[in-house]
Amino acid sequence: MTVQVYAHRGSSARFAEHTRAAYLQALADGADGVECDLHLSADGALVLLHDDDVDRTSDGTGPVAELTLARLRELDFSSWKGAAIPPEYGGTYEQLLTLDELLDILAAAGRPVGLAIEFKYGVRFDADLVDAALERLRLRGWAPAGPAAGNVAVSFMSFHPDAVKYLAERVPAPQLCQLLEEVDAADLSEDLDVGPIAGHTLAFLLRRAMAEGEELLDDGVAGIAGPGVEYLRANPDNALRWRDSGRTFRVWTVDTAGDLALCLEHGVAEVTTNRPAEIRALLAPV
Repeated sequence: MTVQVYAHRGSSARFAEHTRAAYLQALADGADGVECDLHLSADGALVLLHDDDVDRTSDGTGPVAELTLARLRELDFSSWKGAAIPPEYGGTYEQLLTLDELLDILAAAGRPVGLAIEFKYGVRFDADLVDAALERLRLRGWAPAGPAAGNVAVSFMSFHPDAVKYLAERVPAPQLCQLLEEVDAADLSEDLDVGPIAGHTLAFLLRRAMAEGEELLDDGVAGIAGPGVEYLRANPDNALRWRDSGRTFRVWTVDTAGDLALCLEHGVAEVTTNRPAEIRALLAPV
């Protein structure tokens, strides 16, 4: 079985996530595709960032939506990782990427590459981000009927069922991935530093969203199932049902030999990893 390896925010175990260096390294590592998260800046630029603020991954502070692209360019998005960037991967203030810049990097790979775009939302879904991304891709030659923009095959992902349903009206199911994660109230309380009542409330809301996402996979609205490793481990019956129904599997975040073995056991076609070189090496004898 051929398993496609997607680099999670680039080769993010080696270089800071979502940076030019991380994506160039992912291609050098032989990744079949890359994954990214998108946000809109204050002036409407599509920038590659996971969080809705810049506090964790830069030397700046504030919501992405309140910062212009020019201001974002002034921030250091790589030094927090502590990894020296080779000169050929660009300078410190060249590491922030827009969607267009990532597409340029992938176009220069000289081979077919997958691009999995994740749209992140809290409780409320706002279509502006999706609309902006689809319009940008159209300008790059992408069309729903033919999922590639040049050598780049594009797919779309979200945990939010409303985002998946909105996308389903615009792109075919084989290009659409419903993300799923195992929800634990105690873990939420610890991760978010909230009390047990708040943790249980958040867990309830997330489980409700996951249930709706599971229905979208059951109904074939999304053609790609995107469970986390722990979800796959905890819900083998769901995995079997979707596999038998012809869904493709793209599992995250697969960073160990044990996680990879679980994926192979379930016939997973695509794995998303922070360590594409290591996972590629583990797959070599298969």
